[in-house]
Amino acid sequence: MRMGEMVRRTGVNERLLRYYEEQGLLTPERLPSGYRVYCDKDVETVRRIRVLLTAGLTTDTIARVLPCVREEDERLVPVCSDLIAQLRQERERITRSIDDLEASRAMLDTVIDAGAEQAPAVSRR
Repeated sequence: MRMGEMVRRTGVNERLLRYYEEQGLLTPERLPSGYRVYCDKDVETVRRIRVLLTAGLTTDTIARVLPCVREEDERLVPVCSDLIAQLRQERERITRSIDDLEASRAMLDTVIDAGAEQAPAVSRR
């Protein structure tokens, strides 16, 4: 299938499909004219990429993960022995990011609350 059909089937725009290719996540066939030709397997690969991005993984990590998982009952199951250790490291990184965001939110709440206490009463006319 050509780019337009791939966009339609995946819901991912052309720019992102090209980016996934640049990152080594997709490898469509190239015609002599330069046009990309995708197969049905590529649609599934894009779906996996989107799921893994939503999970907080970087495209670099996804490039290492994709060859090491298979789908089983709509779950991704690892097939490479070192993948679990890599995913645990990614999980720790995400947890640290969440902790940092929660600390930032708490600081903002403190400032907002202090500002609300200091705000002069709004006069009604």
